[in-house]
Amino acid sequence: MSLGRRWTTIFAFLTLSALIAGQTPVPAVQAEAQTGLVAVQTPAPPAPSPQATPPQAPNAPAPGPQARAPQATTEGDQESPNELSVTVGKSLIVSTTQTIERISVGYGDVAEATAVGPREVLVNGKAAGQTSLIVWQQGGNKLFFDLLVRPNNFVATERVDAVRREIRKELPGDKINVSFENETVFLRGSVRDLTSADRAMAIAGTLGKAVNLLYVSVPPPEAQILLKVRFASVDRSVSQELGLNLISTGATNTVGRITTGQFSPPIVAKPPNSPATITLSDALNIFLLRPDLNLAATIRAFEGRGLVEVLAEPNVLAFNGRQASFLAGGEFPYPTIQAAGTGGVPAVTIAFREFGVRINVIPTISPRGTIRLEVAPEVSALDFSGGISFQGFVIPALTVRRVHTDIELAAGQSFAIGGLLDNRLTETVDKIPGLGDIPILGRLFKSRSLRRDNTELMVLITPELVRPLPAGQPLPGLNYPGSFLQSNSKTLPRTPGMEITGVVPVTPPDETVPVEQLIQSMKRPKLDTSPGASGLPDGTQQQQLWAPTLLTPVQAPPAAAPAAPPAK
Repeated sequence: MSLGRRWTTIFAFLTLSALIAGQTPVPAVQAEAQTGLVAVQTPAPPAPSPQATPPQAPNAPAPGPQARAPQATTEGDQESPNELSVTVGKSLIVSTTQTIERISVGYGDVAEATAVGPREVLVNGKAAGQTSLIVWQQGGNKLFFDLLVRPNNFVATERVDAVRREIRKELPGDKINVSFENETVFLRGSVRDLTSADRAMAIAGTLGKAVNLLYVSVPPPEAQILLKVRFASVDRSVSQELGLNLISTGATNTVGRITTGQFSPPIVAKPPNSPATITLSDALNIFLLRPDLNLAATIRAFEGRGLVEVLAEPNVLAFNGRQASFLAGGEFPYPTIQAAGTGGVPAVTIAFREFGVRINVIPTISPRGTIRLEVAPEVSALDFSGGISFQGFVIPALTVRRVHTDIELAAGQSFAIGGLLDNRLTETVDKIPGLGDIPILGRLFKSRSLRRDNTELMVLITPELVRPLPAGQPLPGLNYPGSFLQSNSKTLPRTPGMEITGVVPVTPPDETVPVEQLIQSMKRPKLDTSPGASGLPDGTQQQQLWAPTLLTPVQAPPAAAPAAPPAK
C-alpha cells in the first residue's frame, strides 16, 4: 500500500471515531504529495501551529529551497507576518496547502514573485532591501510575509580581492590591509612614504568611498641646498671736454662775452658810473685776465677716466622646495606726501627703501636628481648723481642690477644666468654759427664734449647639496686684521652644550606616524620678507619672490575729530 493511501485510511478512521464518540472533530491533515510540505488548518480560529513535513520516500530527489506555508487567516486577521529571506541573485520557493489565487510584492525593485504552480510561488531577489509579500488563497485566506533580500557579497568580494592584488602589485614592500564594509573601503597598515599612500588610496577609490587609516614611515632629513651667487661688474668711462669763453670788460668800449653756452659762461655786468664786473659760476680749468686790454677768457680743458669694479658673492642655504632670502645692505629714507587732512594741509612722512645685495630663491630637487632654481638676485646701490632735491630733502636714485629666471642644473654645476656688455659713445659739439666754421680760428668759437662708457656684467649661479658640519669640527671663520677687546664674561652668552644638557636624541620616537600627522608637520607658515616687515612668520602671507615696491605714501592714522562743544 502506498504512503498516500495509508494516510487516507488513517484520516477516515479518525473521522469515524470522532463522529461515533460525539466529540469535536480533530484538525484535518491534508497531504501534499507534490512538495512534501504540510500546513495545518482549522475551520475556525484560533489556528493551530503548522506541523512538520512528513519524511520523503527513499531515493526521492531533494527538493529546492522552500518556505513553510504560514497559517491561513481571514480577511480581518493580518497579524504576525512570517519572515522570508533570500540573497540577491538567488531564488526561493514558497508552498501553500491551498490553491493560490493572487500574489503581490510591495516593492518590485527589491524582489519579484511568480506563481509557478497552483500552490507554489517563486521569489527572486533583485536588490538588497526589505519588502512585503502577500498571497491570496482560494476561500479568502491571505498569507503575509516580511521579505528580506540580503546583499550578495560575491561580487564585492571579487572586487576587493582585485584591489588587494593591484595594491600588492604596485606596492610590493608595503603592508596594507583592505576591508570593505557598508560600501566603504578602509585602508590600514604602513607604507614607505606619502606617494605610496596616495597610490593605495587611488587604487582603493575604485571601490567607492575610501578611508585612509595608513601609517607612514618617518621620512629621512630633507635635502639642503647651498646657493652660491657671484655678481661681477666692471664700469669704465673716459671723458674729454674742451671749450672757450671770451669776456670783454671794456675793450673797444664794449662790454660783453662770446660763448657757446655748453659750459656755464661767466656773467658780465656794467653798472652806471662803475667799472665792469665779472661773475664766475664755474671757473672751469683755466681763467685768463688782461686788465690792460679789458679782456678775459675761461678755458674748459678736461679729461677724465673712471673705473668701478663690483664683486659680490652672497650665499644662501635653503630646504628643498622652500623659499630663502638674503639681503646685505641697508635702507635709505625718502619723504612722501600724505593726503591733506582735516586742516587741509598735507603732511610729509618718511618711508624707507631697501638697497644692497639681495637673493630670493626657491630650489627644488627634480626626479632626475637635478636642482631646479627659481632665483631673483639683485645688486643695488645709491646714486646721488641721479638724485633729486625736494623741499630741502636730497633723494638719491638707485643703480640696480636684477635677474629673475628659472634654471635647472646638477649639484656643483654653474650657470651664467645673466650677462651684459654695454658700450656707449656720447659726443656733443656746440659752436657759434659762422665763426665756428672758420678754419683753425673757428676752434676758438667751438666747444666739444666726448664721453665713452663701457659696462661689463656677469651673474653666476652654483648650487650644491650640503650637510651640517659634524659635531666637534672647526667652524669656518673670517680673518680679522685687528684685535677685539677681551671678553668681559668668562662664559659665552649661549645655551649650554650637550656636555651639560645631555645627548640630543637622533632617532624618532616612532618609526611610523599617521598620514595626517605627517602632512600637518610638513605645513609651515610663510615668512614675510617685505620691506618694513618684522620678520615674524605670518600664516596668511603667500609664498612669493620679492618684488620691488613702489614709492607710495605712508598713510598716517586719521586726525582725531574736534571735540564737540559741551551741551549748555
